[in-house]
Amino acid sequence: MEGFVRIGDRIVLYNIYGTEGGVPVISFGGSPSTRWKRPDAVAAIDAAGVRLVQADRPGYGGSTRQPGRTVASVVPDVVALADELGWEGFAVTGGSGGGPHALACAALLPDRVTRCAVTGSISPPIVDGPEPTEDEEAADPRRNRTSWKALHGDLRPGMEEAARSIMSAVEAGGPELPPDPGAAPGPPAREDSAAMARLAATFVTSHDGWEDDLIAFAKPWGFDLGDIAVPVTLWHGSADERAGKYADHLAAAIPHAERRCYVGGHIPPANAYRELLRWLTLS
Repeated sequence: MEGFVRIGDRIVLYNIYGTEGGVPVISFGGSPSTRWKRPDAVAAIDAAGVRLVQADRPGYGGSTRQPGRTVASVVPDVVALADELGWEGFAVTGGSGGGPHALACAALLPDRVTRCAVTGSISPPIVDGPEPTEDEEAADPRRNRTSWKALHGDLRPGMEEAARSIMSAVEAGGPELPPDPGAAPGPPAREDSAAMARLAATFVTSHDGWEDDLIAFAKPWGFDLGDIAVPVTLWHGSADERAGKYADHLAAAIPHAERRCYVGGHIPPANAYRELLRWLTLS
């Protein structure tokens, strides 16, 4: 099911998944991302018994761009979306670049957010000083070159090259998602029109939302992680060393946050995603 909500002179497009009458969940995709979920994720949502909404952030898909937005700028959009759906209370979840947006809601909407689960989330970067070296970034991903360039350089060339590389690999017969270390690759994405539509929405249609996300991450997020009082779980894959380092910093900053490690890489497998969604339904 698709819908949209008007916020001033902007529109935000969203999709609804899962069980009618299920526990309300608002989900935030990674950077870049799309509101279109893969079939394995849809099946996990159905199995968990939740009613999940994922919107395209400003600049993605059909959602109007919002130049200069911060991470916390997502909160008024979420309030408008929840009000449109008639949801007084709801859980939030976000993967990778969606994690900070879920955490913003947990911090700034304590009377409405019930639980927050993030997967492979980044933590606030360190952007002062000269451009980090590869060794500095490997030691501490908060000192990453992407965030540094978001404030001191030009992101577009690197983003466009990354998008071209991903789509070239897909056109050569690659899967929609890179396989986890040691796992066999999935079927060729070019043979699946729905997969190609998701990839085009993420990497071809526009890079505006992606760029605005990266700039927002590099600036002050607009809230204090220490203010989060709702239950939080920090999920990451056993093969995702970078996300594990980010989780170290998030766990130190967020009171009472719990760590959860699943077997896999950056994107959780279906069984881990089901477990995360079911945790969101606990009272």
